[in-house]
Amino acid sequence: MKKIFNSITVFAIAAFFLAACGSAPSKEDGGLNVLASTTFLADIAQNVAGDRAQVESLLPVGADPHTYQAAPSDVAKIAESNVLILNGVEYEHFIETLLENAGGERLVIEATIGLTPHKMEEHAAEAESAEGHDHEAGDPHMWLDPNLVIAYVENIRDGLSQADSEGAEIYKSNADAYIAQLKDLDNWIVEQVNTIPAERRLLVTNHEAMGYFAERYGFEVTGSVIPSFSSNAAPSAQEMASLIDEIKRLGAPAIFLDTADNNVLAQQIADETGVMIVDDLHLESLTEGAPAPTYIEMMKDNVSKIVEALK
Repeated sequence: MKKIFNSITVFAIAAFFLAACGSAPSKEDGGLNVLASTTFLADIAQNVAGDRAQVESLLPVGADPHTYQAAPSDVAKIAESNVLILNGVEYEHFIETLLENAGGERLVIEATIGLTPHKMEEHAAEAESAEGHDHEAGDPHMWLDPNLVIAYVENIRDGLSQADSEGAEIYKSNADAYIAQLKDLDNWIVEQVNTIPAERRLLVTNHEAMGYFAERYGFEVTGSVIPSFSSNAAPSAQEMASLIDEIKRLGAPAIFLDTADNNVLAQQIADETGVMIVDDLHLESLTEGAPAPTYIEMMKDNVSKIVEALK
């Protein structure tokens, strides 16, 4: 799928009838009905919207966007929205058809606008064939670096302010407060990672999802079970053998998986190498309640598990 939007883009702009005196607009009075593609995006956006708008997630808790199969109810949710927030970088591979079927008019905010995604040149042939929904536009997993999420917040702030100009000051204040929390989160992660010996800061993942995280916090990505930005692809026998050799050579202690990942291939590698499998990270979705009900708590839970496995 080609890149859908090139900037904070108006798919089409509805006529917003905002409540007077700066009160919060509601769906009933023709005001904001905000829909985000994923649970973590909905949480990030809710921190910006505050009490002025309710943000819902299109995907349910626990869904993996790489393998998500859209349901008829998703069309209805999009049809009812007048603001839609996407991650972008082709993360929402399923969205074009839904937008076409939903019709109507809405403002579409792409959270990653202004950020430059990592490319995967060595798998360009796979990307061009769209095998396994690989991301031709690059690695979409920018939210795993809280510093990049600051750009998400700024883009969402600007989009909501465009949709609801009377709430602009509220969105700015909320965004500033949340950006401060993201900076605190970044400092906390640095402190936690510093407890891991430098030679053990090695990440083996299910698919290539943690490149931005590794770049920010000084990890080396030893390899991925699935050499793709998507979990919905498959490695060759040669790629599996190469990863096993690399794990043995570097002494990587663990393979890290999202809770939604199939661990069959990872278990085969673990049997060959003796490494542990950590299969309870939350990289693509929040949880209902503990341990990852918000984006910040999701990141803290992931980091705690990574540090525990590598110390």
